[in-house]
Amino acid sequence: MIDRRMLAVALSAILAACQGMADDQKANILFSAKADGSDHSPRVIGSYARGCLAGGVQLPETGPTWQAMRLSRNRNWGHPILVDYIIRLSRTAADLGWNGLYVGDLTQPRGGPMRSGHRSHQSGLDADIWMRPPGRLDLTIEERETFAAMSVRTDDQLSVNENWTQTHMELLKAAASDPLVDRIFVAAAVKLELCAKAGQDRDWLQRIRPLYGHNYHFHVRLKCPPGNGDCVTQTPTVAELSDHGDGCDASLEWWVTDYLEALKNPPKDPPPPRRSVRDYVMADLPQACQTVLTSN
Repeated sequence: MIDRRMLAVALSAILAACQGMADDQKANILFSAKADGSDHSPRVIGSYARGCLAGGVQLPETGPTWQAMRLSRNRNWGHPILVDYIIRLSRTAADLGWNGLYVGDLTQPRGGPMRSGHRSHQSGLDADIWMRPPGRLDLTIEERETFAAMSVRTDDQLSVNENWTQTHMELLKAAASDPLVDRIFVAAAVKLELCAKAGQDRDWLQRIRPLYGHNYHFHVRLKCPPGNGDCVTQTPTVAELSDHGDGCDASLEWWVTDYLEALKNPPKDPPPPRRSVRDYVMADLPQACQTVLTSN
């Protein structure tokens, strides 16, 4: 007859050993292997750049006013409030005269670090929206893998180019005016254009922040959802980043002066690179992410 106590001890030892192995395994390999969301109620765990997503939902690949791009990555997942936000924003884009939106990466089915690309997009609250106005919303799966994005910034990074339109500005204003939004990352040249043309209504500008690499898309980041106690907000807050409330200040000018100069003349002894998210193991993430990873 099986000794139940001995069986329990043996199972506990096996689970402990498995936990130890998982703690040492690369988190991006483990999370990228998951094809669907976890069997939990939706919950954001950890931070945008060190976290995961329980109960994630999938943005449908195609809708009346959007198409998800690069489907092979399986990164069209997010917290339900993010998916709902994208759908609403796509309808706004249609109201403004576009056909809708091309939607880039959200997160993986269970969030977590990725094998390539983003440092953030780990907790189900980040989304990349293409700057390219959709000409068609019936792209095939194959076309969505190769269809080119569109830059709205000049090569010298100092201004917007001929692809920029008034509708881009109106869409960004609408996107940033939603109370769910924490911040939106754009190229510095885009922020400069917004600051110059915004007029008197400028409160929304505070949420638009300059960041390199965001000339082909804008990156929406939502606030922690109510009741998600494990969600870690970004610090400093947007308000703390700006002296004047709209971000049109010296911190913005830095991106087109000192930052560009440093790119042209890198230091002879650069500081050591910070640890990559590709190096994270499960022990680097919140403990609850282990449960998210192993559910189902």
